[in-house]
Amino acid sequence: MVKVHFVEASTMKTAPTFRHLTEEADLHDAFELMRELRPHLTERAAFLAQMARQFEQHYRMLGAWLGTELVGLAGFRTLENLLYGRFVYVDDLVVSQAWRQNGVGAQLLDSVRREAAREGSAHLVLDTGLHMPLAQRFYFREGLLAKGMHFVQPLQSEGARHG
Repeated sequence: MVKVHFVEASTMKTAPTFRHLTEEADLHDAFELMRELRPHLTERAAFLAQMARQFEQHYRMLGAWLGTELVGLAGFRTLENLLYGRFVYVDDLVVSQAWRQNGVGAQLLDSVRREAAREGSAHLVLDTGLHMPLAQRFYFREGLLAKGMHFVQPLQSEGARHG
């Protein structure tokens, strides 16, 4: 479970440490934080099962810790297509509400960028909802540009989608 931090976020004096989440215990900690971004995630067991499937598809999750508190997550994977060549797609980027506005998100994104560049990726790509203007402002500030619209069509019932 993500710990509640009562210190003013603006008093953050130490930089977060970053490491990939690879152990199931780490993913238990990540579940509550990921729910801030993906509130439809309601069952921890289903989340863990989906993470196992995504890890098989080369999904990686980078965590940002302040001490022992997990305060940010970036989930991403390396892909390749005709539009971008080899690229890193950021599936998930979330910072705990208590730690937003402190640069943790930018540092996570920078860490993913550096990893992508080391691996030879030509682009960093992500999607965000049209209903999320604060996220869009953050991405523009971080140098990402809107290049298109993302279209979706459900092919099965919502309940069966994440099973």
